[in-house]
Amino acid sequence: MKNTKLFLLAFALVAATSFSAFAQLQSPAASPAASVSQVVGFTKISIDYSSPAVKGRKIFGEIEKYGVTWRAGANAQTVIEFSTPISVGGKNLRAGKYSIFMTPAESGEWTVHLNSKAASVFTYMKDGKIDEEAVAKDDAVSFKVAPTAGNTERLQYHISAENNKVAKVTMAWEKYVVSFMVDTQVDQKLEQFKSQF
Repeated sequence: MKNTKLFLLAFALVAATSFSAFAQLQSPAASPAASVSQVVGFTKISIDYSSPAVKGRKIFGEIEKYGVTWRAGANAQTVIEFSTPISVGGKNLRAGKYSIFMTPAESGEWTVHLNSKAASVFTYMKDGKIDEEAVAKDDAVSFKVAPTAGNTERLQYHISAENNKVAKVTMAWEKYVVSFMVDTQVDQKLEQFKSQF
């Protein structure tokens, strides 16, 4: 009898603990957080973003309108960080964090914006959409890139080291692949180092 009571008490405790843990379990995020990093030359390049899925929807041209600036991800802003000064889009940028925005085009080139404030995307919201003038005002650099065709269910960023001096940063989602090159200025940094001696 005593053993039966102990067994029932132990069972009740296990059941209560399991129920409590299950009650705290939340559904997975629809657009889970993701990150990618790569060292190229002397520079570590990192990207933090959220990764939404297509889920049978028409993304570009419908959910993300052509000609309208987009946060290049989901949830919070997409942030790229450079550990040393670099050059991108024909402009030198300091080491640090930059928000990535993109303006998709139905045909022709997209505009990539690297925003100097790395501010919350909601800083730029106006009437439920991104205020393009406010984004452009804070651009450290913006430049045009020609997308290529793709087929990617879940938004992804990739960084490749190319010749270990220039990095290729790629965003792929739905039917588009958008890439841009980042010059990590290896030769200039070597020259600066040599000039110190």
